[in-house]
Amino acid sequence: MNSFDLLVALKNQGYLKTTRDPLWWPRSGTFWVIVGAILTQQTKWEKVEESMAHLESAGVDSLESLATLDLEQLSTCIKPSGFYNTKAKNLHLLAKAILETFDSFEVFCETVDREWLLAQKGIGEESADSILCYACQQEAMVVDAYTARLLEGFGYSFESYSALQEWMIEGVVSNQTKVNQLYGKEIALPALFARFHGKIVEFCKENSRGKVVNVERLGI
Repeated sequence: MNSFDLLVALKNQGYLKTTRDPLWWPRSGTFWVIVGAILTQQTKWEKVEESMAHLESAGVDSLESLATLDLEQLSTCIKPSGFYNTKAKNLHLLAKAILETFDSFEVFCETVDREWLLAQKGIGEESADSILCYACQQEAMVVDAYTARLLEGFGYSFESYSALQEWMIEGVVSNQTKVNQLYGKEIALPALFARFHGKIVEFCKENSRGKVVNVERLGI
């Protein structure tokens, strides 16, 4: 089995099922992805949405307004997400660093790379790839605990994030022609990676008991 086989099985099962965003992550292509990538660390997405609603009520509608929001108010707004003092500091620092380095969100999306993101406080590999994939719409395949658990069900284990990510990328990139046939059109890698990750998360949430994923449902 390779990741293309996994993609086919997930698509045949009807994933993605959500219609909230074409790329799965809510409000893809906006600065809200950056906010979400920080806030979702060690918490449920529902809590992230609650926090973002508070931020919007406080007048946050851009990186600029986020960077100038009082830190104490920011902490209060994102309290539902947990670890709010640490996340507020990291989010504040990141917003300011983006504006100081790139001047705008648009320039950031066009020119930022993974190395720069990983150098920022509070940004690990998964968060960096989430921002690159869903905010910047670059070629970045996000892998996470769901990905690892799903593949564990098929007997695969990986020593590192990068090893898991490489396995996921190789199978689909080496079968790009078949991927296009599967979708009935040419699909760019940024969109493919974005939707593939979303399919995995959706499937695992619907077909897991504890940390064990029922991979038999995929029929591979």
